[in-house]
Amino acid sequence: MTTPAGPGPVIPRQRSWHRHRRSPGVALDLGSDRTRAWMSGRRTILDVPTVTFPGAGPSYPVRRGTIVDSDGTARMLHRLLGHRLPRVGRPLLILTTPALGGTAYRTAARAAVQILRPRTVLTVPTARAVAAATEADLTRPLLVLDLGAQLTEVTLLVDGAVTDARTTALGTSDLDGRTPPSRISDAVVAMVSAMLEQDRTVQTLDALRRGALLAGGGALRPDITYPLAGRLHAPVQPVPAPHTAAVRGAASLLRSADFSS
Repeated sequence: MTTPAGPGPVIPRQRSWHRHRRSPGVALDLGSDRTRAWMSGRRTILDVPTVTFPGAGPSYPVRRGTIVDSDGTARMLHRLLGHRLPRVGRPLLILTTPALGGTAYRTAARAAVQILRPRTVLTVPTARAVAAATEADLTRPLLVLDLGAQLTEVTLLVDGAVTDARTTALGTSDLDGRTPPSRISDAVVAMVSAMLEQDRTVQTLDALRRGALLAGGGALRPDITYPLAGRLHAPVQPVPAPHTAAVRGAASLLRSADFSS
């Protein structure tokens, strides 16, 4: 199933950063399968399963790119980061969001991260964070393919802003004997084709000719990525360490306060 893009999130301008620039910084990428966090002053990225244990068994608070349990997400974040945050000073936090997550996702995410007592919460589309991780040229249209565990996204960035996006509730965790890797490749090709057909400009075509960036854990799967270039008739380029690209890009934006989109 594919869904057209809705209005993009409003990202605070640089002045918010100047008021709180001495605050500790936290970048978060809440994935359906893994949650990744970066904290100022640390050299490594925290990378844990997106799971909580409210009772006898595990619970999964994020599914298919949707926060289904805000309280459970909060408990997971507290377990992961609560003891690592400084006692003095409230963090400036930036959170990646799915391109089509909309207000509902941002509301649930903001509620969950309150457990960390943030001074300010900023959001950035995952595709924009991936572009930041690679220092991509955003003066030209850019296509970002995010191949996640439970969700596959195709996003068009123009001047750094999301202008079109498609998503499919299918990811690498679904692959088994009955669901081959070609299903994800098929889904990506179908979403890109739909974008090309509905684009009355040449922006999607220009982005495709430029070459698509591949991110997410699926970008580490040659059986998914190798067929894409031939089927899209365009170059595709996995970003370095694609599974952590979103959180690294968010951290880069947090450090530079480059929220011009």
